[in-house]
Amino acid sequence: MKRWWWLALGIVVVVLIPLCLGGVDMLDRLQRFPAGLWPLMFAMIMLCWCINALRLRLLLGAMASGLNLRRCLGTVMSTEFAICATPGGSGGPLTLLALLGRHGIRPARASAVFAMDQLSDLVFFLCALLGIFLYALFHHLNHSLQWLLTLSALLMVSGLGLAVALVRWHRQVLRFNGKLLRLVGVHASKRRRWARKLLHFLEAFGDTCALPPRTLLMVFVLTCLHWAVRYSVLYLALQGLGVDVRWAWTFLIQMLSLSAGQFSLLPGGAGAAELTSAALLAPMVGKSTAAAAILIWRVVTYYFYLVAGGPVFAAMVGGPLLRRIKHRV
Repeated sequence: MKRWWWLALGIVVVVLIPLCLGGVDMLDRLQRFPAGLWPLMFAMIMLCWCINALRLRLLLGAMASGLNLRRCLGTVMSTEFAICATPGGSGGPLTLLALLGRHGIRPARASAVFAMDQLSDLVFFLCALLGIFLYALFHHLNHSLQWLLTLSALLMVSGLGLAVALVRWHRQVLRFNGKLLRLVGVHASKRRRWARKLLHFLEAFGDTCALPPRTLLMVFVLTCLHWAVRYSVLYLALQGLGVDVRWAWTFLIQMLSLSAGQFSLLPGGAGAAELTSAALLAPMVGKSTAAAAILIWRVVTYYFYLVAGGPVFAAMVGGPLLRRIKHRV
């Protein structure tokens, strides 16, 4: 029950922050927002789900034979619903592992697919950050943006470095973990079981990395397409509100806001994402316009994930599996 209270609190925070920021003027701007843009933005999110379903099939390789595109789409929607509905997105990997396990895909392979998917996202954002730094050479960025960009770059490089170190020096990591777990009193059988799981994961991750280069390139192209489409939502919201802001700025604002949201304990990064985006966007377009744009953006990229993904999650996961996932989160 506590987890649902966290989700309810996150939804309240998502709504209250723009309302407090924009006030009555925000409501007036929302009334004038073109109704025809709503279906377009929701269709963009559905396109993102289809792109991610294709990514999942490509990463599974030959093991995707038992998963048709419709089943992959449901798996993606259920996983992203769990990411939005649980603190820190902790329910996402568990949901993916549980659903793929129903089709005979081992947890190690499912974990490797999830890790490769996240690694593809990380490489994309590192490339995007490099492009933004080049853009900053010819355009002035205020100190807060520079600080956030530097922090995001350091975190991403650190994450990529840790992943490479784990693969490259996994034997040393296993020995260090074994000594550490022995010091805290973990039983030898449990230590060996965790070590076997890590070795199975690394083996499965190596198999995933050994996919044909053309397949891995297609996965990365789909990753770029997914984030380009999803990060165009805020740009369209501002266009509908009558504000002309460069797409690159809206991309930067969303990337930094959602990065800040990862450090929030609330589901979907509620609170941190809104506050960060408000701090970055309000000086450009004004408080009321920024508040309206943020609310539209979060309705499409957060509420819609919950409303559309919730029934799919309930239908695919089912009662017994749902209780097991909730127990582990």
